[in-house]
Amino acid sequence: MPVNWSRRTALSTGAVALTLALGTFVLANPAYAVEPTGNDKGASSDPQGGSDETGIYAAARIQYSGAVAKGGSGNVASSDVNWTPPPCWYAPYLGAKDFKKKMSKDIDTSKNTPGMGGTAGSAIGELERHYEDDYGWTDTPGYKDYNVEKDGEGMFWAGVENPDEPDYLKRKSCTDLPFWVENGEAPPPQHEEAITPEMLAALAYQHMELPDTEVTLAPEAITKVNLPTWAWLDDAAFDEVQATAAINVPGFNIEATTTATPKSLTLDPGTEDATTIPANGECPIVDGRIGEPYAKGRSDETPPCGIVYGRSSNGGTFPLKASLTWEISWTGTGQAGPVGLPDGTIEAVQDITVQEAQAVNR
Repeated sequence: MPVNWSRRTALSTGAVALTLALGTFVLANPAYAVEPTGNDKGASSDPQGGSDETGIYAAARIQYSGAVAKGGSGNVASSDVNWTPPPCWYAPYLGAKDFKKKMSKDIDTSKNTPGMGGTAGSAIGELERHYEDDYGWTDTPGYKDYNVEKDGEGMFWAGVENPDEPDYLKRKSCTDLPFWVENGEAPPPQHEEAITPEMLAALAYQHMELPDTEVTLAPEAITKVNLPTWAWLDDAAFDEVQATAAINVPGFNIEATTTATPKSLTLDPGTEDATTIPANGECPIVDGRIGEPYAKGRSDETPPCGIVYGRSSNGGTFPLKASLTWEISWTGTGQAGPVGLPDGTIEAVQDITVQEAQAVNR
């Protein structure tokens, strides 16, 4: 039964009324969890929640594995300030019987809440008709008895907040009413935020934990004015790093693996009275390494990666900032080959003392 815009708005109002009255509505109960493993370089989660005799999970949890943080965001910053992971998404939530049990209970409780009348009360009634009496509109069908006759053939999907999204309004923006998706079918196209492998890749990126950037210097911590300071990275820094995010529930299984590979090192001397080698401060990977280790007898040579300080630090230190750039791509369900994502960076600061002497024993 089609309804006009005011009716559709009323249904949304009903959802809001339930949320305010109970605080337990689907949209306020994110299907998100990460449980740490014994490995300090990874974390994972399992599908959790209630299930009935059909074995249908009552909630779809994103599972993380590989080089990911134990909880919350990882340590990678995107080089593209305009790129962000999804603030929210829609994902499988409940089978039909479980959804009916949950939603009908919430609706009944809300209808009997003191003061729940007027527009809010009417909206809750419209919401009840939507799931019980096949009350829908042009692009959104209603449901008969919460689709219990199709239990096991699909799941209701609902909004999920990204707990690591700092913008409250963005985090709360997936406000569509829970909708039905048949097993093996794509979500209705109007729900643009329905979870996809590309979104999982972005979430894996957000949770990725890359090795700290520690640049080896010669001289190590105390250098001299006008003396080239050599800089290089240990070979261990060039290991490829991967993180995977997946959703696996009956009838819906997708995953994406995000891969990070070291690309270049950028040095910021911490003072304008210094020059970098190369001049732009970016040391690329050459023959599988960044920079070259200093060796005795090379003090008169120009390092392929380094810094020359033009003045002393006057008894203090200069904050040398080293930023390692990682090239990031992803592969996943239905994707033929790797797809590029914005580069990621890891920064570290080391205190450098610069003295006035013109020579140093190394």
